[in-house]
Amino acid sequence: MQKAIKLPLTFTFKNYLILTKPGIIFGNLVTATAGFALASRRDLQISLFLSMIIGLSLVIASACIFNNYIDRDLDSKMPRTQKRPLVKKFISNKNAIIFALFLLSGGLFFLLNFVNLLSTITALFGFVVYVFFYSFSKYQTSLGTLIGSFAGAAPPVVGYCSVANQFNLATLLIFLMVATWQMPHFYAIAIYRLKDYALGSIPVLPIHKGMHRTKIHMAFYVIAFILASYSLSFFLPHPTMHTEWCPIIRASEVVT
Repeated sequence: MQKAIKLPLTFTFKNYLILTKPGIIFGNLVTATAGFALASRRDLQISLFLSMIIGLSLVIASACIFNNYIDRDLDSKMPRTQKRPLVKKFISNKNAIIFALFLLSGGLFFLLNFVNLLSTITALFGFVVYVFFYSFSKYQTSLGTLIGSFAGAAPPVVGYCSVANQFNLATLLIFLMVATWQMPHFYAIAIYRLKDYALGSIPVLPIHKGMHRTKIHMAFYVIAFILASYSLSFFLPHPTMHTEWCPIIRASEVVT
C-alpha cells in the first residue's frame, strides 16, 4: 500500500499496461513482421513497417482491454487471473473502456492514414472477431477456440497487405498457416490450465470431449499446418506479379 501511495502514477501506468496484455501484443507483432517481410522481399520500407507496427499494436491492445472487461467475472474465479487490474478494481470499468476506445481509434487512424485501407480493414476484422465473437463464444462452445484462431491469424495478413496492398493466394495461405498453428497451441494451453477452465466453466475441448479427442484434433491441425506451410513455398506469388491463378482484391476495389 505504501508503494502505491508513494508512486501512484507508476502504479496506475503499470496496471493500464497490464490491461493491454503486452505479451499477446508482442506475439502478434512477430507474425505481422513475418507477413511484412514476406511481401517486402529485399525492399524493406522502414517507415511503412513502423507505421504498421504502431497502428496494429494499438488495435491489439484495445482488443485485449475489451477482452479483460468481458472476462472480469471469469478472471475472479481462476487463481492465475485473480490479480488482474479489473478484478482487483485498480482501474474502473468505465476508464478501461474509454482507454480501449482511445487506443482503437488511434490504431485505425494510424493504419488508415500511414499504411493503407486494406490493412485497416483486416486489423478491424481481427478486432471484431476477437472481441465480439471469440470473447463470448468461448463461454458457450468448444468451437470458441477455432473462432479465436481467426482473430490470431489476422496480424500476418495485416503485415503482408501493408506492403502488397492486395488479397491473393499468399494472404490466404499465411492466414491458414497461423490459424492451424494456433489450434494445437490453444489445446495444449487448455490441457495445462485444465483446472482453471473447469473452475470457470469454460467448455474447452479437453473438458467437453476429453483428452483423447483433443489429441486427435491436435494431430489434424499439425498436419494442416504442415500442408499450408509447404503450399506457401510452392504458390507464393511475387508482390509485383499478377497471375491468373492468383485472385487479387486491391484496396481500390473494396466497397466502403
